[in-house]
Amino acid sequence: MAWLRLQSVTKVYADGTVALRGLSLAAAQGEFLVLVGPSGCGKTTTLRLIAGLEEPTEGEIWLGGRCINGLPPRKRDVAMVFQNYALYPHMTVYDNLAFGLRMRRRELGLTKAEIDQRVRDVAEMLGIGRLLDKKPAALSGGERQRVALGRAIVRRPAVFLFDEPLSNLDAQLRAEVRRDLKRLHAEIQTTMVYVTHDQIEAMTLGDRVAVLRDGQLQQVGTPQQLYDRPENLFVACFLGSPRINTVEGELVVESGRVQFRCGAFRMDVPPGLVPADVPQGGWRLVWAIRPEHISLARETGNNYNVAEGTDLAARVTVVEPWGREQVLYCDCGGVELTVLCPAALAVRPGQQVLLRPLLTESLWFDPTTGRRMELGCQARSEKVPGNGMTG
Repeated sequence: MAWLRLQSVTKVYADGTVALRGLSLAAAQGEFLVLVGPSGCGKTTTLRLIAGLEEPTEGEIWLGGRCINGLPPRKRDVAMVFQNYALYPHMTVYDNLAFGLRMRRRELGLTKAEIDQRVRDVAEMLGIGRLLDKKPAALSGGERQRVALGRAIVRRPAVFLFDEPLSNLDAQLRAEVRRDLKRLHAEIQTTMVYVTHDQIEAMTLGDRVAVLRDGQLQQVGTPQQLYDRPENLFVACFLGSPRINTVEGELVVESGRVQFRCGAFRMDVPPGLVPADVPQGGWRLVWAIRPEHISLARETGNNYNVAEGTDLAARVTVVEPWGREQVLYCDCGGVELTVLCPAALAVRPGQQVLLRPLLTESLWFDPTTGRRMELGCQARSEKVPGNGMTG
């Protein structure tokens, strides 16, 4: 059963800007749900609506079995952690952590001793016990963010809301605080809704990830589901680093041979990977394949379960070292393909290579709608609506 649920939520501002369009989304109790998408897609608006800082134009928001539309923020039992920490500069770390509890001491029925115990327990959990007497100006960015987290945790809310809390930290601190958040969630098992534009944060933190674009939900699922089976081209391109390769062209059948063509680019496709009824006039598609699913056929000694004829002649234009791996940008018949391969392979710019795409890992999309299309055995028994077939 959903602990937090947004039902057909739309938000339109006074100037006519539509921030959300009929968003329906749910999170189970204790789930870590991440909202990800580009700037302006409606992520922060969603958090503000849950928190009660704004009200939806249409739709309902449910928390713990009750509709919370119209309730003031203090009555919603949520705690929000902001991007800019929002600490009181004149207060010590201890007072920052205790402030919310002190303000609601009578309402919560807490004694001074109970508040003190909560503050010290949370400080110990986050590793900031030694900082309780310091003020925010004396803290590092990572320490300030831990204090901001602690101020939310000490309240023991029904839902935690995080609005890009790591964006002001450097790469090493982001990794550390990500680890802290994962450990924290495992310990307290409270529902968390986390907003970010960083796909790495989304993929590493979330039990499930919801991808937004222009105020609309594109797909929600586990990180692996979104990575392996994106429902549309936007999701496929947004998640993954290096970015997925995409080539728009035609799937053509001639004399029983199936080829994918884009200008001078030619790639043979095993017949078992395409429908039996591809029209003779061709089928306009976007072929997509992730860089780790393209190998260097000549340099490796591995045996691949790939049909013959799929090797592609290419010229390496750029080599980017990534430590144990390297990223190759290759010109393949006028099409640029990105390849992720071991750094142990000696490759240099200008070198001629053979690329071997693992076509069983390919994704195919309708270039008009952007929807993923099922090819192979799944596609033979049914037509896919709006597939752009011609002829």
